[in-house]
Amino acid sequence: MANFDFDQAEGLRRMLAGPKPRIVTVLSATPRDDKGAMLVNLGASLARAGNDVLLVDACAGERGVGERLGVAGGASLLDVARQRCALNQVIHQVPQGFGVVTLAPRGVAAVAADEARRLAKAFDVLVKQTGIVIVDGEYGEDGEEGFPLPAMASADIVVQVSNSATSIKAAYCMIKRLNHAFGRRPFGILVTGASETEAKVVYDNMAQAASRYLALNLTSMGSVPADEYLHRAARLGRAVVDAFPLAGASVAFRQLAGRFALSAGPSPYRAGGNHFSA
Repeated sequence: MANFDFDQAEGLRRMLAGPKPRIVTVLSATPRDDKGAMLVNLGASLARAGNDVLLVDACAGERGVGERLGVAGGASLLDVARQRCALNQVIHQVPQGFGVVTLAPRGVAAVAADEARRLAKAFDVLVKQTGIVIVDGEYGEDGEEGFPLPAMASADIVVQVSNSATSIKAAYCMIKRLNHAFGRRPFGILVTGASETEAKVVYDNMAQAASRYLALNLTSMGSVPADEYLHRAARLGRAVVDAFPLAGASVAFRQLAGRFALSAGPSPYRAGGNHFSA
């Protein structure tokens, strides 16, 4: 049986430990609004714990966290790569306590090779100025080109999933495709909209399937329960940890932030390496 308990310190160290800056690519098999709410509240929780946090919207169109926070219409990192503006002009500080950057303007699904290289360099400069970078990502259908930035593939990857059969199947298929493209490496699983008991079942089943059919080890990042206070806080334009600090979701996000900020111990998997040590 896979171990869901939160004593998985070694597994978490493998995923998240290492020298700063730390980059985490978050993919999701949940609806857009669920992912956006999770990212905003995670970013706010990390910031309230004293971390320097930057969220990077790397989603195409109107699906990313930048759109949710109302900053997607401004200058993007691609504008920096095209030398149209300075790097500090694309970082938007939001009331929730963290910075937000949009990777590219709406409607730009791909760029030329030379622009892609300049974009990657601009991103590298950006992350060196930040403690924790969380990328709101999507994974396309065309192998390594499914990510707009190479750093998204070499970063730690966390997959958000709910307890619905559709979401679980989509998350597993996503991990299978990532494994085919990038080889054996760690993946984190974050279960949202489910009780701790439900989340344990989801994680156990996914971890067993990944181990048996893909020879992969998954790591539990924890869970966030369904909570009406999440929706109330969103209507107020605030993070739940700020508006309703005693809510069940607030407790879960504080715990989740602690796991994302974990820094003890060496990491056998580092950005750019694509190596996994069992």
